[in-house]
Amino acid sequence: MLIFSMGVSVDGYIADRDGGFGWSAPSDEQFAFHIEEIRGLGGCLLGRRLYETMVVWETDPSLRDSDATTEFAELWSALPKVVFSRTLDRVEGNARLAEGSLADEAAHMLAATDKDIEVGGATLASAAIDLGLVGELRMFRHPVVVGGGTPFLPPVARAIDLELLETRTFGTGVVFERYRVAQDA
Repeated sequence: MLIFSMGVSVDGYIADRDGGFGWSAPSDEQFAFHIEEIRGLGGCLLGRRLYETMVVWETDPSLRDSDATTEFAELWSALPKVVFSRTLDRVEGNARLAEGSLADEAAHMLAATDKDIEVGGATLASAAIDLGLVGELRMFRHPVVVGGGTPFLPPVARAIDLELLETRTFGTGVVFERYRVAQDA
């Protein structure tokens, strides 16, 4: 299934008014959880900004400064990624620029694996939610209020019912929430 997973402030933003998200840096405990999440993925559909944030895990060897960061970098580097961008003419690492529509690229990537596919980046995830492609929402709710910025969820034309599947509270107070998107009857 297609999942959308991001760090989010208590007031619902993935980045603050200045585009900053330093407040969402994971603790060691949360980083280990992310490693396990990455193991369950068969690929990622990324917007340009998230791709540019994450490509360093494939291109900067200095980030491999511990067993955990090395493991994350290796897992992330192995994941196939499709990048949606109107401004990039090339991408690095195990990524390619999208050639088809979001729906077509998602279907192609899902057909190529028996694992979940993650969609990341606010604009791209909003489009996937609008198209009804997202099956799960996963958020890491950080104990901070940023007062504005990039929202986790887009405005929606109709209510989207969710079923809470899992919660977990990390030692830092970050709360992981996992929801299934309820299917229409």
